Amino acid sequence: MSSRRALKKKVNAIAGELFAECIVNSHVPGIDQEKVYKIMAAILNMTDDFIKRINHTEPGNAKEFYKKFYVDFNAKVQDIANEITQLK
Repeated sequence: MSSRRALKKKVNAIAGELFAECIVNSHVPGIDQEKVYKIMAAILNMTDDFIKRINHTEPGNAKEFYKKFYVDFNAKVQDIANEITQLK
């Protein structure tokens, strides 16, 4: 169970960094606040989704489950990071 706990902490840490980046960008003049709020909501939804996936690991097929988890998580984080950079 220790690895699940550590993985949850990593997911929360990465989501926190993305969220902090949105907060910083929200104070920049000329940036559409509505877009920033949508990205912040997407970050929160992503965090909830991936924490739920960690809580319900498929029994008997954990290795493949976590491989897919990492691929999906990295893709989603990259998408959100790209949206944040497009704000500027």
